[in-house]
Amino acid sequence: MRTTLLLLAATLAAASGQTLSNKWEELTGPDFQKAIGQAQNTCVLPFGIIEKHGPHLPLGTDLINVRYAALHGAEQEYAIVFPEYYFGQIFEAKHEPGTVAYSAKLQLELLQETTDEMARNGCKKILIVNGHGGNNSLIPFFAQSQLANDHDYVVYAMMSHANPPGRPALKSKVDAHAGESETAHTLISRPDLVHLDRATSESGADQNRLDLPAGVYTGIWWYAKFPDHYAGDGSPATKELGEFDMNAWAASIANAIRAIKADQVSARLQEEFYRKSLVPMDTKQ
Repeated sequence: MRTTLLLLAATLAAASGQTLSNKWEELTGPDFQKAIGQAQNTCVLPFGIIEKHGPHLPLGTDLINVRYAALHGAEQEYAIVFPEYYFGQIFEAKHEPGTVAYSAKLQLELLQETTDEMARNGCKKILIVNGHGGNNSLIPFFAQSQLANDHDYVVYAMMSHANPPGRPALKSKVDAHAGESETAHTLISRPDLVHLDRATSESGADQNRLDLPAGVYTGIWWYAKFPDHYAGDGSPATKELGEFDMNAWAASIANAIRAIKADQVSARLQEEFYRKSLVPMDTKQ
C-alpha cells in the first residue's frame, strides 16, 4: 500500500510539472518520499576513490567522473543518486600524496552499512556503479557477500560498459590510469580541474619490473608497472573523445536502471535462496 501511495504521489508531481532532483542530498524529506516512488525504489551508488591521477588530473577524478555519468544516466531513466562515495580499495597508491586508503575491514563494513541505510530509506534495488579499477575485485566480492545474510533489497554491480561504434580513435598506445581516455572524460565532467600542460611532465610508460609466469598474481603488480601512478599519456585527450565516452557511459547506466526496475526475478530468487540456506538438508538432491 505504501509503495502504491508513493508511486501515486510521484505521478501527480510529474503531472503538475514538478521536477525532482536525482541527487539524494538535494531532496527535502517530503520530496525524497516522492522521489523513491518515481524511482520505483531504485537508487544508484557511484563508487570512486581519492588518489593521484598523473601530474595533471585531480585526486578525485574517479569520483567526479563516475558521479557525472551516474547523474546523467539517472536523468535519462530516473533514479536517486547517492552522494560522493570514495571509501574503496586504493592501497597501491598509499605512497602518493593525497591518497585516502581505508582499511579493508572498514571498506566492507561501511559499504554494507551504506547499502543497509539506503534500503532502510526505501532503496530496495541498489546499483553500484564502479568508477575505479582498484575496486574491480572489492565490489563483486561485496555483491556476492550479500548471500551470507538475509536482506530485503538487491545489490547490483555495474563494473564496465561497452562503447558503441564510432568512438574517436586514440592517439596513445598505452591508455589506462590518467591516460588519454580518463583525461578526456574529465575534460567533460570538470574541465576547470584538468591541466593538460602538465600531462607530459611525468612518464606514464609501463616499467614492467616483474618477471612472473602468466596466472601468478601479487599485489605489488601495479607499482611494479606504474610507480608514479600514471599509465599512459593524457596530453592527446580531446573533448570529442570525452563527450563520446561519457554519453555512452551515461546511456549504459540508464539502460541498467531500466532493466533493474523491470527485474522481478532477483529479489524472488534471493529470498528463495535465503530460506533454503537455513535448512540445507531439506534441499532436494
